[in-house]
Amino acid sequence: MAAVGRKREAWRIREFLDGLGMCMADVARDLGLSRNLVGETVKGARNNKKVLDYLRELGCPEKWLDLPEAVKARKAA
Repeated sequence: MAAVGRKREAWRIREFLDGLGMCMADVARDLGLSRNLVGETVKGARNNKKVLDYLRELGCPEKWLDLPEAVKARKAA
């Protein structure tokens, strides 16, 4: 079974942020997290819930995020 996040489309997420006039450093600053953690989450190496929730709130398409079930469930609740 493939790990969740491995199918995350990092380049599309970066393009989405760029379209908003943002970069991953802006996300890190807005959330009070390290740029490294945000970068690893966008690449799919980590699944930080704050980062994923924030990207969803910004309107990033979920199909690009390859969300873990725990994050998907919070949206439904």
